Amino acid sequence: MHYVPLGLTGIDVSAIAFGAGPVPELMTFDNIDTQIQVVHRAIEAGINWFDTAATYGDGRSESSLGRALREAGGIGKVHIATKVRLMPDDEGEIGTRVRASVEGSLKRLGVERVTLLQLHNSITARRGDEPTSVTPEDVLGSGGVLAAFRRLQEDGVVEHVGLTAIGQPDAMRRVIQSGEFDTIQVPYNVLNPSAGHAVTADFSETDYGNVIAECGRQNMGVLAIRVFAGGALAGHPPSQHTYKTKFFPMDLYRRDQRRCEAVQRVLPAGIDVKEAALRFVLSHPQVTAAIIGFSEPAHIDDAVGYLAAGHLPPEVLDELRVNAARRI
Repeated sequence: MHYVPLGLTGIDVSAIAFGAGPVPELMTFDNIDTQIQVVHRAIEAGINWFDTAATYGDGRSESSLGRALREAGGIGKVHIATKVRLMPDDEGEIGTRVRASVEGSLKRLGVERVTLLQLHNSITARRGDEPTSVTPEDVLGSGGVLAAFRRLQEDGVVEHVGLTAIGQPDAMRRVIQSGEFDTIQVPYNVLNPSAGHAVTADFSETDYGNVIAECGRQNMGVLAIRVFAGGALAGHPPSQHTYKTKFFPMDLYRRDQRRCEAVQRVLPAGIDVKEAALRFVLSHPQVTAAIIGFSEPAHIDDAVGYLAAGHLPPEVLDELRVNAARRI
């Protein structure tokens, strides 16, 4: 396993991180024995970063992850990151809602503190421009998300604070440029590299505005998500979550499935799409770690093997970025 400094936090994290989201369906369904096996194998492989959220499976991910980590002897030995999402119909001030969410997360996880708390909302110019989106003022203003996060840090239940880079690039950049956040989770993959590279105005998918460059200027840790495009790049069928999510819907998944064939055509012999997908993400110099959802121990072994193969050659990276810009 390779370990990389997480921004300015002083923490070295495994380049492969464990994602407990709903797409792999491991932590959001009742399969306790498999959950423990996979978490145990992850720890054996050197993975020290485990990511979950209060909304994953309506809290089931946190409960399952906490239980599996305890059974595998990981509590106190690995880092846990979770998230809070503000919902439009929630009542009360932001600080009250954030605290209530975190208290619920800690209870489900069975821990007294987490290494990282992240905002799980999109950030846009106006509230509701995207599903559950909040504004930069909601984040940075008096009584906003940042102030609530700082109080939780003062209380010792949260060590570091971060963002999720979904929303409108200009609004996201305003929050990133504040310099107040330690990390960011950002969608970045071989089919949509726009968070890490400038794309043309006619780019056919969501343009994340090369926000990773701004994160680099702020010395933030960058955690890549959707590395396998919700499973499409791994050759998996759509998850139950994919059928109902508002954030990365089924039509996107179907387009990504079709694009996999084009990716394979530009790869050198001996490298399949799944391997290329992970190596592409980890080849970006500002990506700290790739968060991957695992369903079985063998998936961890595959990822560790891809990591060991190192960065993709520059000419392959260039061809893959060109391929991503093509309309399919």
